[in-house]
Order: sequence, then C-alpha cells, then structure tokens
Amino acid sequence: MEFNTTGMMTAAEAAWQQASALIVAYSFSIAGAIILLIVGYFLAGVLERWAYGGLGKFSAFDETLRKFLSKTIRYAVLILVGVTVLAQFGVQTASIIAALGAAGLAIGLALQGTLQNIAAGIMLLALKPFRVGEYIDTGNVAGTVQEIGLFATELKAADGVFVMAPNSELWNTPVINYSRNNLRRYDLEIRIGYNDDINLAQELLAALAASDKRVLDNPAPETFVMTLGESAVNVTLRYWTRTSDFWQTRFDLTKAVKRAFDENGITIPFPQRELRLIAETPADQQEVTAKGKRAKN
Repeated sequence: MEFNTTGMMTAAEAAWQQASALIVAYSFSIAGAIILLIVGYFLAGVLERWAYGGLGKFSAFDETLRKFLSKTIRYAVLILVGVTVLAQFGVQTASIIAALGAAGLAIGLALQGTLQNIAAGIMLLALKPFRVGEYIDTGNVAGTVQEIGLFATELKAADGVFVMAPNSELWNTPVINYSRNNLRRYDLEIRIGYNDDINLAQELLAALAASDKRVLDNPAPETFVMTLGESAVNVTLRYWTRTSDFWQTRFDLTKAVKRAFDENGITIPFPQRELRLIAETPADQQEVTAKGKRAKN
C-alpha cells in the first residue's frame, strides 16, 4: 500500500514536471503570440486609416472604392498575423495556406457571378464612365445614377422608378452618358409644305435660334433642307446648347417654331397618300359576268 502511494506521488510529480517544462518552453511563444496579435491588430487599423486617407488625395478613387481597398488591406494584415501566430506554435502553415487557397477557389466558383459584379464595380469606381447624378442609357436601363456600389448601381428612371443594375452588365455594355459633356447638339426637324417658301422658313428658324440666349454662338446654329419627304419638305435647325439647358431649350424652340410658322402662313402638312382608282373596261365587266354565271351553274 505504501509502495502504491509512493508510485502515485512519483507519477504526479513527473507529470507536473513535464507540464512545468511545457509551460516554460511555450511561455515565450505564448507571450510572443499575444504581443504579435495586439501589435498586428493595431497595425491593421493604422494601415486601414492610412490607406483610406491616402487614397482620398486622388480624385480617381471613389468613397466606396476607398473603403473597399482600405478594408482589404486591414483583413490581409490580420490574416498574415494569424498565420504567423500559428507558426509560433509549430503549426504547418503551408497546409493551412493550401486549405485556404482551395476554400477560396471553391467559394470563387460558387460566387462567380457575384465576384464578377465586384470586379466590375471596382473598375466602374476607378475609371468612372459615369458618376452619381449623371443620366445614362445602356439600351436595357436608363436613368440618373443614385449610387455606385460594389455589387450593383442604383438608378432613378425618368418616371421616378427605382432601378438596380448589376455592375457586370453595366461594365460589359456600351453606356451612353448624356450628362458627362457640358455641351449638346440638337437637330430640330420641321416639315413644311411643298408650296411654302423654304427661304422664309429657314430665316424664321435662324431668327428664333439667334433670339434664344441659351443657343450658343460657337458653334453657330445652322438651317438647311435635310430631305424631301413624300408629303413635306424637311427643314432642320441645328444648334448647340449647354447640357443643363438642353431639354427646356428644345421644348421652348419647338413651341416658338409652331407659332412663328402659323403667323407667317407656313404650313406643317399632315402625311398624305395619293390613291388612284382604275375603271374597268367593258371587256373586263363581261368576263366577270361570265365567270359569275358559270359559278352559279
């Protein structure tokens, strides 16, 4: 009995000695890991703020893109710190990195469409084919840009409808930006009758353009006969105006042209089509009558 008690005490002492040796052996690793985690955490935050502030000095980086890139730097530093801490305890980081790579590949394949939208969003934010507040048209969607996100872009259609377009579609489709340039040209085409005075019509159009201060002098407005239609002569007033004045100038000039033409006796004809009736000859009438009699018999 005494031997067993002594043996148990000896085993306990041996276990304690081994545990003490392990604690002593790993104490520096644990302390180093804790210090590394603390330093890495604060370093990630500092680098995130530094990147966010530094990118803000460049106009090419949008607010959303700045946040995304700064967050990416933060998480990259944290992942690097985590792998380094595991290496302190003898963990094979190569296998962990390989597993993370395989998991990333699987997630990438599963979220292929989402990642395409993110990549397209980064390109849209960096290259800026359109900005918030500009009116764009892709053929499928059109509206004023409200917000450009990493996954999708929010638009407000002309009738007030909310539209959310995936960034990949906007990036892979030609985009017409009606607001980017400061000046826009418009061709106001008016139909007049063949019996009306073409020179008078052109003089009236030129006078209306000259009297409107929103119509630019350079490039100067032009008037010319565009085409000869089936029932009218198409006279065109070509002018340039600021983009901000484009629509209202178009509306006002169209109304002014109608009034000026009415006051000067220039007609805006309706579409006309000429129909000719060909009379049947007596021989044709006899043939029709004969066919009718045979059908009755």
